[in-house]
Amino acid sequence: MQRGSDRLSVHRDEEMKHELQGLLRSGHPTRTEEWHDPEPTADDDPRIAGGPVAPGGSGASMEAVRLELARLLGRSSFPADAAGLARALRRKHAPDALADAVERLPRRERFATVQELAETLTRRSGGSGAR
Repeated sequence: MQRGSDRLSVHRDEEMKHELQGLLRSGHPTRTEEWHDPEPTADDDPRIAGGPVAPGGSGASMEAVRLELARLLGRSSFPADAAGLARALRRKHAPDALADAVERLPRRERFATVQELAETLTRRSGGSGAR
């Protein structure tokens, strides 16, 4: 039976069925090339399983907060006051918990580096301020 709307020939249809047969029967990928598989997480990758990094959050160390702030803000955001940094975080679509914590800082306080901001945030939230 000939269908006028086929984009592939009958032979190519059969070839594609044969290629997919192993996947359909097994229920998992049957590729042998490793480059097709996703790369496992590395030991130094930031944790994302626990949700967004926020000061005072579950297991959020000062280093994790600093890394997240540096990733979002970059060097061009400093020096700045807390209100300006909070606006920059909102523009970068930062997690609400992190942006809210920066907004709660005193408005007159200025930060020259991401390190100062992270230390202030973790100290105020009850985290460890140690380097």
